[in-house]
Amino acid sequence: MDTPKFTRVKEDFICEKCGFAVSGSGYTNHCPKCLWSKHVDINPGDRASECGGLMQPVGFRLEKGEQAILHRCVACKHEKWNKTDKADDFEEILKLSKNFQ
Repeated sequence: MDTPKFTRVKEDFICEKCGFAVSGSGYTNHCPKCLWSKHVDINPGDRASECGGLMQPVGFRLEKGEQAILHRCVACKHEKWNKTDKADDFEEILKLSKNFQ
């Protein structure tokens, strides 16, 4: 049986890095204030990862007009690209853009 590649899960959460209260949209995968994420998924929304480590924003790219943040898990070093969101702190994105890929 195939597992879905994306499961929409609308969850609010408190960022474990900066303490910001995040209102999830079902597509939210990182804190819009500090841009950190958490390693909870294997496929987006499945909550199947056993790691649970914090994922540091370490890179930025602009491809075909879409911006994305590279997150690296501080526990297991897994890397994943995530799209930016209009709610993301622009100053934090600018800091990341020095790591433009």
